Amino acid sequence: MSTTILSTIGTSLLTNQINRNNSEEKTWYPKLRDSANLKDTELPGDSEVRQIISILGERAVQKLQDSNIQAIRRASAELNGIYGFYHDDLAGESRPGDFHWLIATDTYQGITTAQIVKDFLLSQGLLVDSYAPDNLSTVSTQKFSDGIDNLIGWLEETIKPLRDKPQSKICFNLVGGFKSLQGYLNTIGMFYADEIIYIFEGERSELITIPRLPITVDYEGLSRYKQQLALMAAGATISIEALQGIPESMIYPAGEPEVMLSLWGQLVWNQCKVKLLSSELLELPYLAYRDSFKADYKAITSAIERSRVQEDLVKVSKLLIDSKGDTSSLGSMFNYTRYKGTPKNKKIDHFRVNLSQRISCEQQDDKLLLRYYGTHNHVEGKEEIRH
Repeated sequence: MSTTILSTIGTSLLTNQINRNNSEEKTWYPKLRDSANLKDTELPGDSEVRQIISILGERAVQKLQDSNIQAIRRASAELNGIYGFYHDDLAGESRPGDFHWLIATDTYQGITTAQIVKDFLLSQGLLVDSYAPDNLSTVSTQKFSDGIDNLIGWLEETIKPLRDKPQSKICFNLVGGFKSLQGYLNTIGMFYADEIIYIFEGERSELITIPRLPITVDYEGLSRYKQQLALMAAGATISIEALQGIPESMIYPAGEPEVMLSLWGQLVWNQCKVKLLSSELLELPYLAYRDSFKADYKAITSAIERSRVQEDLVKVSKLLIDSKGDTSSLGSMFNYTRYKGTPKNKKIDHFRVNLSQRISCEQQDDKLLLRYYGTHNHVEGKEEIRH
């Protein structure tokens, strides 16, 4: 069995290298603390903080290269968790297929620390990469929320497919990292990880393993809100009146009386969207369906493909809402263009939903009427396109 280990990265590896007995370094910790949320571009090239980070980074690299395992575990909370997971044996023969993801904040200190840990693990023969979600920092509530939202999207695309593979396990190592991030990932891990690991502070503390709880989603209860949830997942705001009865944790105020999908709402939606979007077509603003399109949609046998088609339709609807029905808003995202070679008296347009599938449509009153869905040959054949 191969394991994907996701480790949150803090900055303890840097701050642990400060010589507290050196009077010249007594101000280093508060300076690092006060600049913890700054990005690389926000630190002048000759700034004192950048110089401090450079010195501590060199010390950290040397510490990892020269120290024994226990000293390394004391120096880095993240590596403490990884060594604990492997029972102090990183070179064991039972883990050649394991892969490590290091999750850092979108800050200079976070990315610098992640790179040091990454280089060390690579030197030990492990497979490893790092990821810093855009805006993930604690500079403000909005930035942190945006960063967590980006992290959830990455987990959905990168980690969730791995969990569904046979003989594959996902482990969240939350020994390191900032407490605010750990708190969120503890809950997020119940959806994406098979187990979460911690280590109590102290010499030779044992690994604590928390298995994934059997969380279930109330599909029936959420089904009545699937149109609103899908639109909010695409970035729309919805009147609170249309969401009476929905769990309050799933929505967030966006200016009275509008609400948007909360981080927890997005998390729950990711778990249930395939099931909710793979049934009947949603009634969406600015969209209408011909019977021919409904037939093409019903002919789709894959629940995942059906849900992806509906997700794209929701995005189209959202763009049309924002542009008040102007189809030119679909151009860049969906390559919306006019069909050439259609029979006379027809003005048929089309847009792509992926590289191989497309949807033909026509404007009718204030609606975009969808006509056919399928491959290039299927749609053009039905529309009698002449080149």
